[in-house]
Amino acid sequence: MSAPRPVAIVTGSSSGIGAAAARRLARAGFDVAVTYSRNADGARSTAAACKAEGAAAIVVRGDVSVDADCRAIAAAAAAAWGRIDVLVNNAGTTRYAEARDLDALDAADFQHVFGTNVTGAYQMARAAAPHLRAAPDAAIVNVSSHAGFSGAGSSTAYAASKGALNTLTLGLARALAPAIRVNAVCPGFVATDWGLAWQEPAEYEAFQRRAADVAPLRRIPTADGVAECIVWLATAAAFVTGQLLVIDGGTHLTVGSPLAQP
Repeated sequence: MSAPRPVAIVTGSSSGIGAAAARRLARAGFDVAVTYSRNADGARSTAAACKAEGAAAIVVRGDVSVDADCRAIAAAAAAAWGRIDVLVNNAGTTRYAEARDLDALDAADFQHVFGTNVTGAYQMARAAAPHLRAAPDAAIVNVSSHAGFSGAGSSTAYAASKGALNTLTLGLARALAPAIRVNAVCPGFVATDWGLAWQEPAEYEAFQRRAADVAPLRRIPTADGVAECIVWLATAAAFVTGQLLVIDGGTHLTVGSPLAQP
């Protein structure tokens, strides 16, 4: 009799990094719970891709800012397979606003963004924790952002939420050790359709070219490239916890150095 397959939950996996992470986890031998809040078609497509990799997959609708939905997602995965080994907290949202315009955001915007990006990750960790503790090598990977360090991004609320998610990652790594490892990936600009929500296609394409030109590696990460790092942290980094892995083609190295020759 073959050994049971490990199980992963990937929140917000109807597109982009979440979808890529779900596919790579399926390829790595996981059965996958694909979650979404609005994009049902995308979630079904991700589940089909996981099945094409030989995995079992379920699709669960849920808004991670709602605690009852988080508990339902964890319960659905546990009911389907009797275990949870990995949680990828990828679900995220933003409010697009020019940082210099301090009137562009209000308290409700911050509450909305933090509700998904920070509270949602906490609630999912809490809901999955009893099942993760029973797994032989459990891991949580939070999908944060380089914006959490730089303060740059689609809005100040978004950047602040990712800074908070980084701190949450460290706190959970302490609280859930030794049973559960907790780490975060912090991508810079990623070649997905995320930016099309506030930029025209030609403008966004030019932006991605500029981002690649300033990166020391002369390229920006793809969703699949970020997913590869997520899977490594989830499955192979047995002695790694409480780490914030920046994935940005080296863009963080472009900050001016006072030691540079004029």
